[in-house]
Amino acid sequence: MPTPTGKTTRVERMAQPLAREVAEQVAADKGVCIRPVALRRTDLETGATEVVDVPCGSTLESRCPACAKRKRSIRRTQCEEGWHLTEEPVITPDEPSEVQRGWVERRAMVTAERDRLVSSGAASGEDLAALDAAICDLDEEITASGLRGKVAPSSSGSGRSRRIRSTRRRHDAPDLPKRPMARRTVGRAFEDPATGKVFRPSMFLTLTLDSYGRVRSDGTPVDPSTYDYRRAARDALHFSKLIDRFVQNLRRVAGFDVQYFAAVEPQRRLAPHLHMATRGTLPRAELRQIAAATYHHVWWPPADRVVYEGEHLPVFDPSTGTYVDPFTGEVLPTWEQALDALDADPGAEPHHVVRFGRQVDAKGVIAGTPDADRCVRYLAKYLTKDIAECHDIETTAQERHVDRLTEALRFEPCSPRCSNWLRYGIQPQDAKAGMRPGFCRSKAHKREHLGYAGRRVLVSRKWSNKTLADHKADRLSWVLEQLGVTPGAEGQNHNAGHVTPLRVASNNEVWEVARPTDPDVPPREQRLLRAVGESLKRRAQLDHARQTNLSAMEEAA
Repeated sequence: MPTPTGKTTRVERMAQPLAREVAEQVAADKGVCIRPVALRRTDLETGATEVVDVPCGSTLESRCPACAKRKRSIRRTQCEEGWHLTEEPVITPDEPSEVQRGWVERRAMVTAERDRLVSSGAASGEDLAALDAAICDLDEEITASGLRGKVAPSSSGSGRSRRIRSTRRRHDAPDLPKRPMARRTVGRAFEDPATGKVFRPSMFLTLTLDSYGRVRSDGTPVDPSTYDYRRAARDALHFSKLIDRFVQNLRRVAGFDVQYFAAVEPQRRLAPHLHMATRGTLPRAELRQIAAATYHHVWWPPADRVVYEGEHLPVFDPSTGTYVDPFTGEVLPTWEQALDALDADPGAEPHHVVRFGRQVDAKGVIAGTPDADRCVRYLAKYLTKDIAECHDIETTAQERHVDRLTEALRFEPCSPRCSNWLRYGIQPQDAKAGMRPGFCRSKAHKREHLGYAGRRVLVSRKWSNKTLADHKADRLSWVLEQLGVTPGAEGQNHNAGHVTPLRVASNNEVWEVARPTDPDVPPREQRLLRAVGESLKRRAQLDHARQTNLSAMEEAA
């Protein structure tokens, strides 16, 4: 209520919605990006400039709900199109052009000349260096011409030899059956003898990590003092490698090139687990056997004994580019030296062994059933949230559980280049000045990721023979078809009205990022309102075009 003087109180004013926030809510509801990136397009012929807003493309709902919703919708489409294929996806490379063949022929001539000089022993170091530089230039030209991969490894080598370890299976891991591999990606078809109907089921699989201690219904440990946070942290750090091993074993047992669409999300106890949709099925007994036999050895130096902590940390020596002991000045072992010592130790144990737990859930899914739709929705359920945002933190016990896991991850090495190796007396790979244990910048150590730094969505290469860009192009083509617009046109008048021209980059234009402080860039709120208005206009055009097309079809019928 207004005061006798006609003014409102501060409490009443604070209770009123903020206009800027309402504008963002309206933009999100209408599918408009709330964090647009301003790009300046300059016409080199006329000098005219135009500021164009492009969506930020964020996959997180907390940053941009509209972009995240579009990303999740495209992922659902990608999952649906590849899950129940009945025919092999056609992957036929285009024929190489004359230009591409010419670059490869030049590469072959230079390679043959270098091999001849090396075999004769008459080549000088300068000659080999010149030929290596020419080969690198040719490789760049080959890639720029549109060819995938490398025609041959670099002559100079990578500088690091690949370490090879024994592939003998662990004694505590069961053996796996192997079947002859068939060159197919489609699963087996079954026929109902009663009706003669042929169906080709697929599979929805859920895999979890092992237990680290008893937990309550809210995911918090019953006894935090005995909960194995170190093993939980290491399992989360190396979970992506375990998934790779599982796929390898799955294909060996299945006997064909199993294709999958998988999503990684956390359980309530904060351990990552995997939901996987696979094309084709396997018996549940074999799936449990594969999960039990799958493991990943992390062959890193031991990191169980703390050597440096607090204020007594290794010091970087700029003259040598190495870290030394703060008391004795002795150079710390490099990463390669630490691995050499590990290889030379006959009784060495792996840094960590990551395995799946006993819980393996699998069920067959038939295309076109409500169960298939539920599984697709479940796969995409948490894709727009951070690992730590998937489950609400409602109690103090849950907050402390997150804090303890984050603290365990703080000093755990996440990669060979992690600065935490200094804590255990080892120089990280490619060490540089400024490294401090506990301050690694990798996202694996951040609270919102909880140790898992890999990709949230895992899609095999032959899943649907389409990338995300292909699915986006399909949606754009559908919209343009409904509106009656030819791609690449500058704009047309039709039943739905005028359409905004499609912007296509060319050699006569230069694109650059525009700063929010530039005088030709309007305020973000004004750009949001303009984008909302254009979105409403395009929606009205599309609805009108669809209604017109529907009426035309009814009249023709």
